[in-house]
Amino acid sequence: MSASLVSGLRQSIFTGDAKNLGIPLVILAIMGMLVVPLPSIALDILFTFNIMTGLIIVMICINVHKPLEFSSFPLILLLATMLRLSLNVASTRVVLLRGHEGPDAAGNVIASFGEFVIAGNYIVGFIIFIILMIINFMVVTKGAGRTSEVIARFTLDALPGKQMAIDADLNSGVIDQETALKRREEVSQESDFFGSMDGASKFVRGDAIAGVLILAINIIGGLLVGMTQNGLEFGQAAEIYVLLTIGDGLVAQVPSLLLSLSTAIIVTRVTTSETTANSAGSQLTNPAALKITAAILVLIGLVPGMPHLMFLTSGIALGVYAYSNDRKTERASEVQESTAQNVEKPNDADLDWDDIEHVDPIGLEIGYGLIPLVNESDGGVLLSRIRGVRKKLSAELGFLIQAIRIRDNLDIDPMTYNIVIKGAVRGSGNIRMGHELAINPGDVSTPLEGTPTKEPAFGLDAYWINPSQSDFAKTAGYTIVDGATVIATHINALLRDNASDLLGHDETREILDKIAQRSPKLIDDLVPDKLSVSTIMQILKNILFESIPIRDMNTIIDTLLLESGRTQNPDELTALVRPRLGRIMLQNLVPQGQELSVITLDPSLEQMLINSLQQSSKAGELIIEPKLVEGLISSVNQQRIQAEENGFPAVLVVAPPIRPWLARLLKQRFSEISVLAYTEIPEDQSIKVFARVGLEQNEEAA
Repeated sequence: MSASLVSGLRQSIFTGDAKNLGIPLVILAIMGMLVVPLPSIALDILFTFNIMTGLIIVMICINVHKPLEFSSFPLILLLATMLRLSLNVASTRVVLLRGHEGPDAAGNVIASFGEFVIAGNYIVGFIIFIILMIINFMVVTKGAGRTSEVIARFTLDALPGKQMAIDADLNSGVIDQETALKRREEVSQESDFFGSMDGASKFVRGDAIAGVLILAINIIGGLLVGMTQNGLEFGQAAEIYVLLTIGDGLVAQVPSLLLSLSTAIIVTRVTTSETTANSAGSQLTNPAALKITAAILVLIGLVPGMPHLMFLTSGIALGVYAYSNDRKTERASEVQESTAQNVEKPNDADLDWDDIEHVDPIGLEIGYGLIPLVNESDGGVLLSRIRGVRKKLSAELGFLIQAIRIRDNLDIDPMTYNIVIKGAVRGSGNIRMGHELAINPGDVSTPLEGTPTKEPAFGLDAYWINPSQSDFAKTAGYTIVDGATVIATHINALLRDNASDLLGHDETREILDKIAQRSPKLIDDLVPDKLSVSTIMQILKNILFESIPIRDMNTIIDTLLLESGRTQNPDELTALVRPRLGRIMLQNLVPQGQELSVITLDPSLEQMLINSLQQSSKAGELIIEPKLVEGLISSVNQQRIQAEENGFPAVLVVAPPIRPWLARLLKQRFSEISVLAYTEIPEDQSIKVFARVGLEQNEEAA
């Protein structure tokens, strides 16, 4: 241990870090005082330093705003206690060895404290000292130790709830990731601090007990040494050694009492924005309380037989102070109101930017009856479900889905929820608490005893049933989910369908920054010389609009680098990027190696649409009859339904020029169909034409 301490001291000295010298020097001082006899001048210096340290610790404890501001207090408390006990050992050695030389043999500090307390009467001095020790041990130390134990237990019990509250705020968007990490660290430090305080308070308690034992040992040992070894009479030995023992004990007991008081202040501290002194001062000077107390003191002073002078004087003085303090508060309030009135204020009808509420990208409004689904302490699993949805969608789509802010809405039905995207309600549903949703996948004919409903995400037939019916429903072929899963599934479906609305300038910049970390030259060559961030954002939004992920950003960037010299139009660049993503588009439609069934347009209909596109004055817009449009949509929809009934996805394959227009047109009516261009299908993919939409079908539909 000594070698490591010396090494640490040497390192601190040579590196010039003076702050690191404190604790090693204290440990060396403790070791030295235990084994090395000290001169009386050294004892005076060390006793003075010990008292000064105790006062500093008390002042720090009083002026901290919260206990964690003094997080090193348990360690300092331990070192200060060990320093005081080692100083006790050193002073006891000097008292017993040199006490026969006189009261000044152990230093001026011990002698002065002893003479001051005893004041010529050894019995009274001894009793006063015992009272001080009883106050320290029975009141301050014992109370602080019990408080530390209770706080440590409560802090540990509250730790999971605090962690879940932080996670809830993070998921709801109230705080960001950095703030959440900071709060988690603070909660962990708080738990560690009060746990350490529980242990440190035991050192303080042991210190108080040691003080009593050292007092008895010093008196008995001093009398024995004085009479047997130094030839002193009993009265003479008692005079010398009782004086030195009480002086030694008092000098040691004062810092001990200060440390006990510091511990009590820290563990009884309530975290506020004010220090302990300011908080207590403002609360104890309440004018109403002071006035009532003053009146009671005056009434007591008027009672016959009471000390009139003291009570009347105290009551009148307190009343005057309360009145002056009350007047001071009123004047300050008047000045504040006058200042506020003199300040030019805008008209009440005027608005401030703070009056405009920020629109969250994604929000979930729930009725008050659904709050238990969010409260994890009550077994709610909705937050974990939403975290899973965000994580899964972010991995699938290729960009980070922002946090979903959850808030209660008293204006909606208690069992209703609304899914909000960019301030607009995109979906809603009703949940029956204590029930489960049995969803019919489409081929189950067995009815259930429950409330018929529609699954909100996909519109499937379903029943709200009691949990006791779950086994029967599963056997019948129903899919059983709880209320939290219903909401999470609905959120997942809506976010997937509206992925393009979730991608903004900030998200695009984050994607580019992420790529720049791996391939900085790639982004430098593209942005901003060839394409702006806004243009890239629009291209990515176009891709996401048709439910195509943007995970393969390297391919997208490479294509934009090659084609940006030809055009700067986002729609044209999107059409050039899509063929490079053909395999990604197909993997969501058909398994690898399986034949792709598609719907096509009749060549005559297709050529007519191409001609209309070429004749249009506005790029990307077709001028055709509304009846033809409605007939086209109706025919495609019929083929879509037939494809789904046959068990394969609905895929419409058309010529590249008309694909963007047709995709936007059909997306507005139904999202269950994928519109691809001939060039977007890989050459090695086998294709089977399932159906063909022609002019005759459109005329019939019209």
